[in-house]
Amino acid sequence: MSLRTESERELTYAEAVFEATRSEMRRDPNVFVMGQGVDDPRGMFGTTLGLHEEFGAERNFDVPLAEDAMTGIGIGAALLGMRPIQVHQRMDFVLLCMNQLVNMAAKMSYMFSGAHRVPLVVRAIIGRSWGQGAQHSQAFHSYFMHVPGLRVVAPTTPHDAKGCLTTAIRDDNPVLMIEHRMLHGVRGVVPEESYEVPYGRARVLTKGDDVTLVGISHMALECVRAKHLLSEIGIEAEVIDPVSLSPLDVETIAASVERTGRLVVVDTGWLSCGASAEILARVFEHLDGRRAFVGRRMGYLPTPCPTTKVLENLYYPTARSIAETAYGLVRGKGAAEWQPPHADSLEVSEFRGPF
Repeated sequence: MSLRTESERELTYAEAVFEATRSEMRRDPNVFVMGQGVDDPRGMFGTTLGLHEEFGAERNFDVPLAEDAMTGIGIGAALLGMRPIQVHQRMDFVLLCMNQLVNMAAKMSYMFSGAHRVPLVVRAIIGRSWGQGAQHSQAFHSYFMHVPGLRVVAPTTPHDAKGCLTTAIRDDNPVLMIEHRMLHGVRGVVPEESYEVPYGRARVLTKGDDVTLVGISHMALECVRAKHLLSEIGIEAEVIDPVSLSPLDVETIAASVERTGRLVVVDTGWLSCGASAEILARVFEHLDGRRAFVGRRMGYLPTPCPTTKVLENLYYPTARSIAETAYGLVRGKGAAEWQPPHADSLEVSEFRGPF
C-alpha cells in the first residue's frame, strides 16, 4: 500500500512538459505545436508524444529545415490569435531565427503600442549529450536575455517545467523556454492540476550560511550535489535556481549573498558576456556597498564544445569542480588542499539519446 498522496505524484521532466502542453491544447484550441520531429515515434524526448494522434496533424506537425521561415509562420499565426509552440531539438539552430525573434517578435507590441501581441513559445533544448560537439551542444540563453520584449525561462525541476510552460503558453508575449537535455529524465513531484510558475521568482533549493551557489538549468542539480560534498567538511551552501532568467529575481540571490558573503554562479554556457556575468553584476549593484562579498563564475571553457567524452568531462562544470571552487572561497588562500570525492551525475551517465 502506497502512502504517497496525489499531490506528491512524480513525473519526469519530459512528462511534465508533455502534461503542460496537452493540458493547454485541450483548454485552448488556438494552441498548436510545430518542430522537427515533434510527431515522430520518440516525440521529442516524449514531450510531444502522440499529440498529433489526439489533436490532429494540423495541431502537432513536423516542419522542414527552414527555421527562419517557420519562425515567421509562428509569429504570423500568433499575430492572428493563435498560440504556437515552436520546438527546437537543438538550440544551436535558433541562431537561424535571430532576425525573426529579435527584430519581429520581441518588438511588435512596442512598435504598435500594444495593439498587436505575439504569444509565441519557443522551446530550445541545450546541453551536452553523447559527443555531439561544437555545433549541437551550445546554449545561447544569454543572447536572448539581452533583448527587451523577450522572456527567458530555464526551469530545472519537473514541477517548474510544467508551471513555466503553462505560464509561457498563456502569456501574450514571446517566451523562450530553455530545456537541458540532461533534465528530461529527471523525476520530481508535479501536481496533476494546472498551475503557473510566475516569472522573476527564483527558487531556494537548499539553505546554507557559508556560500551561495546559483546554478542555471542543469547546473542547479550539480550545485545541489556540490552542497552535499561541502557538507561533509562542515561547509553549508545555499543553492538557488533562478528559474526565470529574464526577468531575473536578483533580490532573492542578493539577500542570500548579503548573508553568506560569497557567491558562485554556475552556468551551462560560456562566461564572457553570459548569464553568470549578468547575475554577478546585478548582485553587486543591488547590494551597493551594504555588504562586501567575493564571487566566482563557472561555465563552459572558452573553446567550442568538444566531442570526446574525456574532453567533455573537463569542459563542463561538475559537482566536484563546483565544490572545489566554493571551498576555495570559504577557506581562503592558504587553506589545506581538498579534493572532493567523485559525485555521480546519473542523468549524464545514463543518457542514451535520442539526441
